[in-house]
Amino acid sequence: MHYQPRTSSVFLVLCSRFVPGFRFGSTIAAIVVCVVVAGAMATLAPVAAQGPKTTWDGVYTEAQATRGAALYAGACAQCHGPALTGAEGPPLTGVEFTSNWNALPLTDLFERVRTAMPPDNPSRLSAQEKVDVIAHVLAANRFPSGPVELTRDALPSVRFLASRP
Repeated sequence: MHYQPRTSSVFLVLCSRFVPGFRFGSTIAAIVVCVVVAGAMATLAPVAAQGPKTTWDGVYTEAQATRGAALYAGACAQCHGPALTGAEGPPLTGVEFTSNWNALPLTDLFERVRTAMPPDNPSRLSAQEKVDVIAHVLAANRFPSGPVELTRDALPSVRFLASRP
């Protein structure tokens, strides 16, 4: 009698269930496919366990926030104040601001900025320039910077959290 370890039996049963055309005793190619699929699942599992990023995960760079500060001074400070504390427009720092965006994806903040800011000419800044301004706003709210620049494509995967998790 030939003994097969329990883990390989479970593996073969899973392959037979999730790999179309897999049959016990089938070709080596089908087994290779199962091994590749199992490897991919094992590789992706830690990524899925990490969950979505938040504003506390260093989602922008210091250089990006510096660029955003210069853009903010020219396009936003007149309404929101040079220190982002509000003037004609609402403050972009503090509890009032952070609670308004808490638990929302950064896409929501970006869409507000993209479609309505500055109010006299929303198309004045490019999409990437507006992302840079958001990086400045994050820095002003004391969210940490990181090694990778924030991009428009990354915005949906970053959740705005007012308080450190």
